[in-house]
Amino acid sequence: MVRGKIQMKRIENDASRQMSFSKRRNGLLKKAHELSVLCDAEVAVIVFSQRGRLYEFSSHEMPKTMDRYYRHAKQVQKGGSDTASMRTKIEFLEQSKRKLLGQCSLSSYSSTDELQDIASQLERSLSNVRARKAQLLSEQIHELNAKEGLLLEEHSGAKSCVQATHKQENETYSSLSSNSTSEQVGTELFIGLPEMQIV
Repeated sequence: MVRGKIQMKRIENDASRQMSFSKRRNGLLKKAHELSVLCDAEVAVIVFSQRGRLYEFSSHEMPKTMDRYYRHAKQVQKGGSDTASMRTKIEFLEQSKRKLLGQCSLSSYSSTDELQDIASQLERSLSNVRARKAQLLSEQIHELNAKEGLLLEEHSGAKSCVQATHKQENETYSSLSSNSTSEQVGTELFIGLPEMQIV
């Protein structure tokens, strides 16, 4: 037989409500015990009846579990407040970004002073960008001048090396030509047999 779905609302009959409380409380405490044994979890359950009676279960010492819970709750609360403040900051920055990019309508600005502030902020940002651009260009010019100096030194070194090589070649050529002029070679043209040569 299928059990009917119970509607989640307060039971009006006092006797039925007390019986349901007793059964469900025992089931809850039994499930808490099973969870602590099967999963090696630290479990604590506190139940107060309608008349103010206390029912509890703890797999470890209840005060230690409660202290641990309060420490964790404080951390969560602190993390939640940090998250909320970060969310507020992010929303503010996104709105400022939209305003700077001109994506907001004029009705979103509260006054002309706010528009003036945005205009002055844009001017400051623009001057910062220009200053950074000038700095980068100056650094690039300095690097290129340094490279030019190195290339000029290399060029002058190569030029002096070539000149020394040419000078050495000229000296070698002049010494060879002076040696060839000192040795006279007979180059007269004669037709006929060699014995008949008349000097």
